[in-house]
Amino acid sequence: MDPLTRKAILGLAQLFVTLAVALFGPAWTFNYPFAWLFLAVFFASAGLITAYLAKHDPALLERRIRGGPSVETEPLQKTIQAAAALVFMSTFLVASLDRRFELSHVPPALAIAGDVAVALGFYTIFRVLRENSYTATSIAVAPGQTVVSTGPYAAVRHPMYAGALLMLAGAPLALGSWWALVLLVPMTTVIVARLLDEERMLTAHLPGYADYCRSVRYRLLPGVW
Repeated sequence: MDPLTRKAILGLAQLFVTLAVALFGPAWTFNYPFAWLFLAVFFASAGLITAYLAKHDPALLERRIRGGPSVETEPLQKTIQAAAALVFMSTFLVASLDRRFELSHVPPALAIAGDVAVALGFYTIFRVLRENSYTATSIAVAPGQTVVSTGPYAAVRHPMYAGALLMLAGAPLALGSWWALVLLVPMTTVIVARLLDEERMLTAHLPGYADYCRSVRYRLLPGVW
């Protein structure tokens, strides 16, 4: 196994441990079937994408595993990334506490629909990664980068964020928590702030991006915004 793949797998393992602690710790029980199914769907999806990139686009995989506030160059993006990480983890902590105190009663069928949404969100992200080899976790223009307007980019300007929001909307339901779903509001706010700042930077530094924005009107949801 090459060092890059090993590093990616280690990152997934660390994320699994982090999410498992967040889900089963506050709940104070491992008897949380919704959480086990969610973790299976989440990491099966993430693992398949990682395996694909390791084989077909290792340069993109290397860019994807360098993430977080520390890699951003702009103070605003550092703040946005930190806020996104906080809200992301809070979603799982709230769901776990919801399970402990049995505050929500999400029907199993709806929880499974949430898992389907998580998988579809990951599939959308996979299509973006397959279409655009420059989708780094930080906002920057790489040498030789060009505007991508095919695949999911023909429908919306930010299909990666659209897929992430679909996944994040499905996660609380998959975990059986109505209360965790409330955190989708601040997460959406953070993502919108990030993409608007990203558009400003790309318009200034990526040739052809302004024309692309005029051609593709919608940012996240076709026909809406």
